[in-house]
Amino acid sequence: MHRWTHLSPLVLVFLCVAFPFVAGEYWLHTGIVCLFYVMMASSWNLLAGYTGQVSFAHAAFAGVGAYVSGLAAIHFHLPPLLGVFLGMSVAAVLGLFLGMLCIRMGGIYLSLTTLAFSEMLRIIIDNEYEWTRGTMGLSVPFLLPVYSKIAAYFLMAAATFGVVYTIQRIVRSDVGTAFRAVQNDETAAASLGIHVVRIRLMAFVLSSTMAGLAGGLYGHYHQLITPEILSLNLMFQVLAMTVIGGLGTLAGPIIGAVFLQFLSEYIRIYGQFHVLIFGLIALVVCRFAPEGLMGLWRRRVRLVSS
Repeated sequence: MHRWTHLSPLVLVFLCVAFPFVAGEYWLHTGIVCLFYVMMASSWNLLAGYTGQVSFAHAAFAGVGAYVSGLAAIHFHLPPLLGVFLGMSVAAVLGLFLGMLCIRMGGIYLSLTTLAFSEMLRIIIDNEYEWTRGTMGLSVPFLLPVYSKIAAYFLMAAATFGVVYTIQRIVRSDVGTAFRAVQNDETAAASLGIHVVRIRLMAFVLSSTMAGLAGGLYGHYHQLITPEILSLNLMFQVLAMTVIGGLGTLAGPIIGAVFLQFLSEYIRIYGQFHVLIFGLIALVVCRFAPEGLMGLWRRRVRLVSS
């Protein structure tokens, strides 16, 4: 088992590199969408899993990244990749301002405030036709000068590995230790000299920035941005992926995103009820495996080792 732990990252990289060359067009598209959800779930897990803050604005920040990047490409003829970085920056600034307003509240108040912000932003975009085209959607250029799904896959994969690697470095640093200290006991953390509000705000901004990056790449890949990217349906999918995979673990959101995204392709015949099915799966996992799929794996490893 110890040997497999060291080999598994290499196996994962090999599978990711080989995937676009063996998968058909449909499954290649599914893989690209899956990478978007890995970025979304992993970045939301950085906030909820390591600091205990439950925000419902994560999909909204992805929407901000997508719309800012798309509008910059259309009205200012900015190359899509530069537009993605602009959208990511705007999401970071907006996350900073929203965090400064509501991060001190914490708990249910933070969740309700971010939920209200997300819905207000979605309603504004829904009803604004001159710039965002409302529910008709905003047509934007492709990520790269030449249309290629394989190239888009590798670009999304590089961004995903960058996000996951950054999260890993943060979690294993002194900042990550401060994150967990704030999550476990804010009073004890403050008594040790940790600035609780600053740490929570840092996690909120980092999470928002990564969501903006994911949203910008996703929007230019699809070449059509709609208010659906800000919807609660997408937010609940991200939440379910994180919880089912394993909240507060590095690999959990990755496993949850891959598992549920590929599962959704098989239950798509149920239409909008697939979100309900995700919720039911999340409830079952919370009841019988509180630590998610990663918790089940660790338990199995301990049993084999003993």
